Amino acid sequence: MSQDPGASPLERAALHHLLRRRAVVPVFQPVADADSGAVVGVEALARGPAGGLLERPDRLFAVARACGRLAELDDLCRRRAVEVADEAGLTGPLGLFVNVEPLAVPTAVQPAPAVTALLERGVRVVLELTERDLTADPARLLAFAEQARAHGLRVALDDVGAVPASLALMPFLRPEVVKLDLSLVQARDPGEAAEVMSAVAAYAEQSDAVVLAEGVETPEHLVAARGLGATLVQGWHVGHPTGAEHLGDLAAPWRPPVLRRPVAGAVARSPFATVARVRTPRRATKALLVAVSRHLEQQAAELGELAVVLAAYEDAVNLTPSSRRRYRALAGAAAFVGVLGRGVDAEPEPGVRGADLGADDPVRGEWDVAVVGPHFAAALVARDLEPDADPADPDREFDYVLTHDRPLVLEIARSLMTRVVPRPAVDGSAASPLSSIRVASGAGR
Repeated sequence: MSQDPGASPLERAALHHLLRRRAVVPVFQPVADADSGAVVGVEALARGPAGGLLERPDRLFAVARACGRLAELDDLCRRRAVEVADEAGLTGPLGLFVNVEPLAVPTAVQPAPAVTALLERGVRVVLELTERDLTADPARLLAFAEQARAHGLRVALDDVGAVPASLALMPFLRPEVVKLDLSLVQARDPGEAAEVMSAVAAYAEQSDAVVLAEGVETPEHLVAARGLGATLVQGWHVGHPTGAEHLGDLAAPWRPPVLRRPVAGAVARSPFATVARVRTPRRATKALLVAVSRHLEQQAAELGELAVVLAAYEDAVNLTPSSRRRYRALAGAAAFVGVLGRGVDAEPEPGVRGADLGADDPVRGEWDVAVVGPHFAAALVARDLEPDADPADPDREFDYVLTHDRPLVLEIARSLMTRVVPRPAVDGSAASPLSSIRVASGAGR
């Protein structure tokens, strides 16, 4: 057990007592319609016992982290949030926003009884994933989100704009709700805000996602939130976090975001199988496709931190020293870079995520490159017609499709993304049903 010198013996004792007594206190902050002001839902936030050493959520979670009991606290906060909302009689179509720790999402999702009860009453349970950790393990998050949707849960991407590099991964996660970071509302540099606003607007227009602005604490913030395209708002101007005593009295019309259909079946297909359903492949030599591949890589380099790059190389032997240098450089600039193929290591180059494809995976016979950014999408998908030929032969032939159709490129890219090996969940959370759903540790004051 690690002990941060900032966590005093009294604080460690207080944490032990809190966990043993399940003494987390959920509070609920209103979420309102940006135009009418009508309350359409609440976000659950955590507090320690009133007047105690760990009342403040930032201190509570810091001490739990120092004591090696963060997962235990995380699980307790999540359970108390949904239990209290259920007991208070929260009903639909109101939304209940509950935070999720991205680095601890479980590999198998099974809603707790209180979650099931809320869903049966028409409550729209929305799981918030924090943007800052989205790039750490997107394959695990994608799988988690699809399983959650299969159980009727919606997904929100929190703190959008805090880390611009993660904007590129927004269409992979497919959140039904996009939550703008409070810095965008509270006097963010207009140039930086415009970049985030443009990316969010493009995603919302293509997906019908709902945009929610956090940190609305003054009338001026509300005007700024509307200007950024938010239709929902939360913050002190809307309402302070309060206890659960009035949750059962809330009733407001809300047209919640449409629940996205799970795409697990689609992403299981190989990229070539995906494009062959809707495009007629052409034939070309390796020399030409190498030039096309490098052109796409250059496009990704120009996108920088807004780019996601995924590539399948058939076999690790095709990752030449030149290829490795290029992808190592891309990993230093892009939001996420993944490379797949037979014999590819989990991290073939620093910053590059890898995957050793199984013997029966059809992607082993493909050469694929997909690049996705907020306003750019392109993919080269090729099937090897001479798998036994010399890999270095520039005249080897492939059937290929080059597409800039964004929905098609995203389907291709998701197919590759889901094959990237997920990192192990932290603190054993994979064994706890929906254990990553918790009350926010720092949001709300």
